Amino acid sequence: MRHTDDFVQDELLRLLELLASEAPPDRFESLSETGSGAPVPPESLALLDRARTLALDVHGLFARRQQREAALAALVDIARELTLPYDVDTLLQVITRRARLLLNFDMSWITLRDPADGPACVRISDGHVSTMTPGFVVPAHAGVGNAAADRSAPFWTADYLTDDRFPHSAATDEVVTAEGLHGLMAVPLKEGSSTFGALYGADRSVRHLTPDEITLMSSLGDLASLAIKKARLLAQTRSEISELEHDVSRALDSSTAERLVGGVHTRLIDMVLSGCGLGEVAARAAAEMGGALMVRDATGRTLAVTDGFPDFDEAELFQRTLDAHTELAPIRSADDLWLCPATAGREVLGTLILATDGPAIEYQLRLLRATAQSTAVLLRIQAGTDTSADGGRSRLLQDLIGDSPRAPEQLAVHARRLGVALDDPHVVLIARPDGGASGRALVWASSYAHRMAGLQTIVDDCLVLLVPGTDSGSAGRAVTAELSSVTGRRVTVGSAGPVARAGSVHGTYQEARRCLEALTALGTDGGSASAQELGFLGLLLADSPDITAFVQTTIGPVITYDDQHCTDLVHTLEAYFASGGSPRRAAEALHVHPNTVSRRLERITDLLGPTWQEPVRALEVQLALRLQRTRHTVRSPLSAC
Repeated sequence: MRHTDDFVQDELLRLLELLASEAPPDRFESLSETGSGAPVPPESLALLDRARTLALDVHGLFARRQQREAALAALVDIARELTLPYDVDTLLQVITRRARLLLNFDMSWITLRDPADGPACVRISDGHVSTMTPGFVVPAHAGVGNAAADRSAPFWTADYLTDDRFPHSAATDEVVTAEGLHGLMAVPLKEGSSTFGALYGADRSVRHLTPDEITLMSSLGDLASLAIKKARLLAQTRSEISELEHDVSRALDSSTAERLVGGVHTRLIDMVLSGCGLGEVAARAAAEMGGALMVRDATGRTLAVTDGFPDFDEAELFQRTLDAHTELAPIRSADDLWLCPATAGREVLGTLILATDGPAIEYQLRLLRATAQSTAVLLRIQAGTDTSADGGRSRLLQDLIGDSPRAPEQLAVHARRLGVALDDPHVVLIARPDGGASGRALVWASSYAHRMAGLQTIVDDCLVLLVPGTDSGSAGRAVTAELSSVTGRRVTVGSAGPVARAGSVHGTYQEARRCLEALTALGTDGGSASAQELGFLGLLLADSPDITAFVQTTIGPVITYDDQHCTDLVHTLEAYFASGGSPRRAAEALHVHPNTVSRRLERITDLLGPTWQEPVRALEVQLALRLQRTRHTVRSPLSAC
């Protein structure tokens, strides 16, 4: 019995020694032999079995504690690694690799939600992956990731496809099947109370995760969330710093360029004040800009051009010149020419046209604007000392068409100083573009007045032009066509004239105004007409009705034929209209045969054209006949002699 007790004590001591030496579990299974060879009592064997079981439990507890300590140590290393200044993509790759190695997953990946409340997409994956590639869109409201986000806590499944605790989606199930995944876990990535993504780990075999593994994965998810937030802030800070550096560099470049432009501008102004000509100034400016330069006046006449200026499309350049004058800023043409107006206030004195070897840079455009200012000073000096908006031309026309206190002789002298000879025939044109006189219409009017050596102004949102000419009707049609083409809008023009005295311009303007109003009343906007072209209506609208001209225009060929052939076509016309258009009754009134009246009417048709019997034309013919007879009736005997 004593030997048995000693054996039990020795065996218990051996178990303790095995625990102390951290022996492997299989060493705990074998029993030592008793010294006497006597059998061990059953109660002693039960005691030893119980002691061995407890020893194995203690051994397992030690092993799990060591594993936990190793895992925590690895987590500390991961936390230290995540503090390094990674960019976002590199950081995500580090997190997925660490997650796979830490918990011995077959693969791991991270999904992030679109900042604009879009779907979650796979950003990075690690392990042997074939279908779970970056860009894969995770369906909403399905899968372990959305389950983890809904619970704001880790969510795992031992066998994904057979687990019905969460909604499934066909797209995700296809990927899981293709990858051969079973065990799967997701940890939400959070910033405050909002979830912006998930960290996944997966095995290709059924796996039941332990509480320690779940806690470890959750801790890694928290570290990853903080690291991603820090990386995003770092990326944003770097971007802002880069933008600030770019802004500072651009500001320095702009300041340097401004100093250079200021220096060139000063030298050009010195040349102007020293009496240098436009050609010298243009040549110096072209050399500074590294291109060829052309200078034109407001009418489009070339004043100076430097060597090497290329060929260009004159029509397209004219249109772009109008645009530059309208915007009062440099613009580019289809030929890669840059046009810049030379202005004094809002008056356009000319245009500078720059041709460069390549695309113009900002420095060249600044020099072009500075050169335009210097050129404007030179053009103003050459034009004289009148510094009103347009040299007083607009004011002169307003005085001519309005009630000016100045005598007509004074206005004529002023006009001669501006190069306008009011003793020569001029016509007055009033143009009303749809939408009003603004923008390109104003620029065109100024250019047209300069080109025609006339005057222009604005009255009641209409363009008023006084230009040399004798045919107001054709001048009005030309303005309608050209201005409509320039503005792309309808232009209605009333015209009158010619006039060859300063004192008569006012009356001619009023006549043109009445013609414009008549066109509007007749619903013919977009047309042009003078009093002569409006027929008997023009006779009523004319400031000084020219009855003789109206009669001659309407029935003049018939009167001339009667005088040359001693016929009576005029009386035949009167009888024809008096009889209500009946040749038979007209023949009775004239005491001739109806065939005679028919032949006379055929001759009248040859003289007046086939439309003389149409209602409007017939009315004008009757009015002309009545005026012709009235003139003969009231003519004095002296004048008759």
